[in-house]
Amino acid sequence: MKIFLPLLGLLMLAGCTQESQNKLGRAVQNWTGTDGILEVYAGEKLVKRFMKIDKLTTASGTTSGESRPYRFGYGILDGNLNGQVDSGEQKVYFEFSDYSTSYVFYGNPS
Repeated sequence: MKIFLPLLGLLMLAGCTQESQNKLGRAVQNWTGTDGILEVYAGEKLVKRFMKIDKLTTASGTTSGESRPYRFGYGILDGNLNGQVDSGEQKVYFEFSDYSTSYVFYGNPS
C-alpha cells in the first residue's frame, strides 16, 4: 500500500494534459508565492516597477472562459524605482496588455 499510492499519483499526473499540469503547478506556486518583480518599459526606459508579486493572472472572459489579452496582479508599486520597498509604498492592483506593453517579470533574486 505504501508503494501503491505514490505510484498511482505519478500515473495520474502522467495522464494529465500539459494544461492540467500547468494549472497544478500554478496552484502550488500560488500557495507558496514567488516574490516576483514586474518592470514596465517605454522603449528602453524603465517607467514602472511592481515588487513582491505572488502571481500574474491571465484574464478570462466572464461567460466564454476564453483568455483575454491582458494580465493582472497585485504588487507594491516602487514609486522611486530604487528596487526596494520603502516606507509609504503600498500594494496596488495593476493590469497590462499582452499586445502593447513591454515588460519583464522575474523572481526576486535576493
